[in-house]
Amino acid sequence: VAACRDTGYDWFEQLLQNLLKSEEDASYKPVKKACTQLVDNLVEHILKYEESLSDSDNKGVNSGRLVACITTLFLFSKIRPQLMVKHAMTMQPYLTTKCSTQNDFMVICNVAKILELVVPLMEHPSETFLATIEEDLMKLIIKYGMTVVQHCVSCLGAVVNKVTQNYKFVWACFNRYYGALSKLKNQHQEDPNSTILTANKPALLRSLFTVGALCRHFDFDQEDFKGNSKVNIKDKVLELLMYFTKHSDEEVQTKAIIGLGFAFIQHPSLMFEQEVKTLYNSILSDKNCSVNLKIQVLKNLQTYLQEEDTRMQQADRDWKKVAKQEDLKEMGDISSGMSSSIMQLYLKQVLEAFFHTQSSVRHFALNVIALTLNQGLIHPVQCVPYLIAMGTDPEPSMRNKADQQLVEIDKKYAGFIHMKAVAGMKMSYQVQQAINTCPQDPVRGFRHDESSSALCSHLYSMIRGNRQHRRAFLISLLNLFDDTAKTEVNMLLYIADNLACFPYQTQEEPLFIMHHIDITLSVSGSNLLQSFKESMVKDKKKERKPSSDEETDSDSNSGSGSESEEEASKPRRLRKRVDSDSDSDEENDINAVMKCLPENSAPLIEFANVSQGILLLLMLKQHLKNLCGFSDSKIQKYSPSESAKVYDKAINRKTGVHFHPKQTLDFLRSDMANSEITEEVKRSIVKQYLDFKLLMEHLDPDEEEEDGEVSASTNARNKAITSLLGGGSPKNNAAETEDDESDGEDRGGGTSGVRRR
Repeated sequence: VAACRDTGYDWFEQLLQNLLKSEEDASYKPVKKACTQLVDNLVEHILKYEESLSDSDNKGVNSGRLVACITTLFLFSKIRPQLMVKHAMTMQPYLTTKCSTQNDFMVICNVAKILELVVPLMEHPSETFLATIEEDLMKLIIKYGMTVVQHCVSCLGAVVNKVTQNYKFVWACFNRYYGALSKLKNQHQEDPNSTILTANKPALLRSLFTVGALCRHFDFDQEDFKGNSKVNIKDKVLELLMYFTKHSDEEVQTKAIIGLGFAFIQHPSLMFEQEVKTLYNSILSDKNCSVNLKIQVLKNLQTYLQEEDTRMQQADRDWKKVAKQEDLKEMGDISSGMSSSIMQLYLKQVLEAFFHTQSSVRHFALNVIALTLNQGLIHPVQCVPYLIAMGTDPEPSMRNKADQQLVEIDKKYAGFIHMKAVAGMKMSYQVQQAINTCPQDPVRGFRHDESSSALCSHLYSMIRGNRQHRRAFLISLLNLFDDTAKTEVNMLLYIADNLACFPYQTQEEPLFIMHHIDITLSVSGSNLLQSFKESMVKDKKKERKPSSDEETDSDSNSGSGSESEEEASKPRRLRKRVDSDSDSDEENDINAVMKCLPENSAPLIEFANVSQGILLLLMLKQHLKNLCGFSDSKIQKYSPSESAKVYDKAINRKTGVHFHPKQTLDFLRSDMANSEITEEVKRSIVKQYLDFKLLMEHLDPDEEEEDGEVSASTNARNKAITSLLGGGSPKNNAAETEDDESDGEDRGGGTSGVRRR
């Protein structure tokens, strides 16, 4: 227990629970006997330890050893409180420990937690013993900080509500703090800048917290407390605490919100109040609101749900005891209906908190959602995209938690994950944008570690098992690259990254993607060229005398663009000797198109923008081809309608093949979409256009090409691809032909143009 101080004791509680449960119905109970001996000996040990201390000089120093002893006793009490009943009298004096170190506080809190569980089980405890406990707890509540106050009020709740019914004692304490708050509120209303308030700030903070803590454990609207007064205490407390949530000091606001959270555990219906809804939702959804307040609201919801859960489990245990006599299971339903309605109110804002830069905010939001789903308070489908997004969080613990929730949902509701997969991918991009600390760097879709795995790889591995779902998912992602989809370039880069790094297992998966990339390219590519041509200035004759070689017959290029553009495309199309294509020809083409550019450079930018999607697809195809070692003809022969068995072979992945779409990265980093258009930029876009044009003309490899011979068309296509993908880019991106593993098909055709280049 001492060793696990920081990691938590769930394992120990689970162990005790399982061991004791296994022998519940047995006549011989060795575990129970062992537990009794352990507990008795630990108590013995504590007493001996005390004696040794009183003999030595270092009086009042609580060692880590003592803390571990008392913590262990608390864990035994938590699982089987009966074990500690006979030792309650021995534990009580530890409430008067002098507090100076962290360890002393740990002792007090754990003793309070033990007494809370054990005192209600004692038969006929003595009056003086109970009175002493009440006095001790009250002193601690008045004197020490938040953690001590919380545990002591909780212990007092158990003692007073279940054993002594000494309500006057608690009522006096409540009135003391409630009165102080009212007074401070009146002073603040009269003069918000008064110096008295500054001096009284510690008292204000303590009162806010303590009033809330008392309201959590005592229902002051019962007659036992307020007598026959008609005042509605819970509304009065709500009004007071709400007043201080609007205070200018953030520390005061936070304490007021903590107090509210406590009060809502006793009276959850207060969360339906309009002012509370407004407060919570505005804090959660306001981008500029302080992180501390956001976290506190999420913590409040988390504590409420945890309490509800404990309450439900208790109700369940009580029910099992009387289930034999009763017929209907009416227990716990009312409160679960309440918590379900409450979570419906705040769900959207809690989910939106996933998009926060601070990981602590995301952490608590995820906790709240996990509790809500585990208790079945909402329909899970609305959370799926958010959970997919959280599965890309940089912190492993959060990723695993989100992934675990998805697995649970998938077990219960088949098809939900697939239904929301694309929405989830888009949302994960938003999460990554929020987390991205350096806005100049484009958001990427893979982990920057040695695995280079896709951020959404868990999502893909959940979908890939079902061929129909997998294909639908991949097609939806590829459709985002379509020129009509108007997806922003960085999101396309993010999705391309994921598609490049998904954990594909069979050849069918990447082949299917490449097949669809070809289809998208042929449609989007032609649209893109068409719109670029249409934007060119049709008729420049008025501005300059056409030189003789430009007077070609316009009809031959039915209304495509101006003559010089026609000229630009003509020489290339007529050239048969692709290899010795001289640079001067290329220059002429570029100059010819440059002359026809319109004054307004918007269409140019539009072209550069839209073409990024197509470039990314080209890169992606090239990357998958290199990664899996496919030849051109293998890709060409693939047909999606063929039986699954043909392409069921496992993929033979190459190592060290990285997806690095240089052009798109440069485009995003230079913020070309919003920057000034210089001549140089214009030239590069025009060159891109011409390469594109060439590529589109040779998109389909010639059917009749024979093995070993490289047709002019394939050569041209590969040359255009290399040029488009940034010429001398790293070898991962240029097409690669060495070492083709797919049955040695079509060695020559593939990409030899690139090698020559």
